[in-house]
Amino acid sequence: GGTRGPVAVRAGEVLTPAARDWLREKGVEVVYPQGQTEGGERPSARYRTISGAVLAEKPEHMTHLKGNILVDKDHPRIAFRGCIDSLEAEILLAQQACAGAGCPALAQELEEVLAFVRRFIRFDVLDEPVGEIALCGYGPDELREYSHYPEKHLGQPHFMPHYTDSPAILAVNKVRTEVRRTELAAYAAFRDADGVVKRPDIILGLNRLSSLMWIMMIKLKAGKYPREVK
Repeated sequence: GGTRGPVAVRAGEVLTPAARDWLREKGVEVVYPQGQTEGGERPSARYRTISGAVLAEKPEHMTHLKGNILVDKDHPRIAFRGCIDSLEAEILLAQQACAGAGCPALAQELEEVLAFVRRFIRFDVLDEPVGEIALCGYGPDELREYSHYPEKHLGQPHFMPHYTDSPAILAVNKVRTEVRRTELAAYAAFRDADGVVKRPDIILGLNRLSSLMWIMMIKLKAGKYPREVK
């Protein structure tokens, strides 16, 4: 979607370098409180850990969770952000495979998927809601329905991928597994001590994205994507 903004940083908080770069890339203006710099430091400011400890400097083994709150780099929220990074990389490789296999239409659909996945860092860091899920012409209910009953809707039953399948099918299947891994990482990242999920919208978004990957594989198997002959 279009850019939003500006994003206001509250006093004493900082954006992580990744968040700053993402916002700058998207042309979103960041507004800092009076007297606060981009790094977020006032002369008297200190880093804090989630346990409440105060640190004068950021240790190398720690990173920003949100604002000036530091966590260890193996914290579940940081692991989730790493999964999003890996998922983006797999989508790019799948786009390349689809284009090389003469299926630019699917490569273009994956561009929409990539844009959606790239928003998850913002959903996490800035506490933005995922909002309505609409991907490649499917709403959330359609994504679930079509992936559960593909023969009814697409004329092609579920199948087990095989090495003789096209490079495009195998590439999308790899993306599907990465989506599932990211969904599991999200459960670990956003589940509290009582097992309650604090960001069900993020879980739902990834679950429906997994459904879309199955739909893409089914459509590829059924020959429903226009092919470009080289």
